[in-house]
Amino acid sequence: MKEDFNFSRRQFIKSTGMAGLAVSVGLDWKQQDGLPAPIGWVQQPLGYSYNALEPVIDAQTMEIHYTKHAAAYAKNLAEAVKEEGISTGISVESVLARISKYSAKMRNNAGGHYNHELFWKTLHKPAEGNLPGEKLAALIRRNFNSFEAFQKEFNTAAAARFGSGWAWLVRTPDSKLIITSTPNQDNPLMDIAEAKGFPAFGLDVWEHAYYLKYQNRRPDYIAAWWKLVNWDFIESRLA
Repeated sequence: MKEDFNFSRRQFIKSTGMAGLAVSVGLDWKQQDGLPAPIGWVQQPLGYSYNALEPVIDAQTMEIHYTKHAAAYAKNLAEAVKEEGISTGISVESVLARISKYSAKMRNNAGGHYNHELFWKTLHKPAEGNLPGEKLAALIRRNFNSFEAFQKEFNTAAAARFGSGWAWLVRTPDSKLIITSTPNQDNPLMDIAEAKGFPAFGLDVWEHAYYLKYQNRRPDYIAAWWKLVNWDFIESRLA
C-alpha cells in the first residue's frame, strides 16, 4: 500500500531504549532511516481484494469494514482536525501521543483511523502453519519463552477484552515485548493508555470485524486470524 505522508518537515529524535524505534510519549513521531513510515491522515487503498482473506474473513465483512467503518473514521478524523486546528504537518502518531489534550471525537477517530490503517497491512492471504521467521521467532521466545505461550497469552487478551476493542503486541520503551488490550479505538501510542509503547500489530475484536461469519464466537475468529498474520511486515516494524 502506498503511504500518504503529508509532512512539511522531519526532525531527528533519538531513540530512548526502543531498539531504534522512535516512540516517546509527548514527542513528535518523525521518520528516521530504517523506521516504519508514519500512518498518513488519509485512508489508503486496501492493497488486496475484499475476498483475498477468505475463508478466514469473508468478502462482505471486508468490504463493509473498509468502506463503511474505517472510511468513517478517516472522514470524521478530517473533520476533527479542521475543528481543532491541527496542522497535518505533524503526524497522526504525534497527536495520539498527546490525545488527552484533545476531544473525544479526536481520540475516537484518530485512534480508529490509525488502528485500521495498521491492521490492513498486518494481514495477507491465509496460510496453514503460518509462523514468523527465525529472527522474529527468536525475539518472541526471548520475551514469552515460546511461541505457543505468546499465542496463548495474546488469544486470552483478545478474547477477554470486554465489549469492543483491540489486542496488541507492543514494544515498550525499555525494548520489551508485551501483550495488552485497549478499549474502543484506543491504542498503546496514546498517553492515556494503560500500557504504552510501539504497536507491532493489533487485532480488531470489534464485532463488525467478524460478526457476519462468526457471530458471537470471538475465540473462533481469533484462532482463524493467525493464518492471516503478515509476519514479514511485522518483523520489518520490529527490525
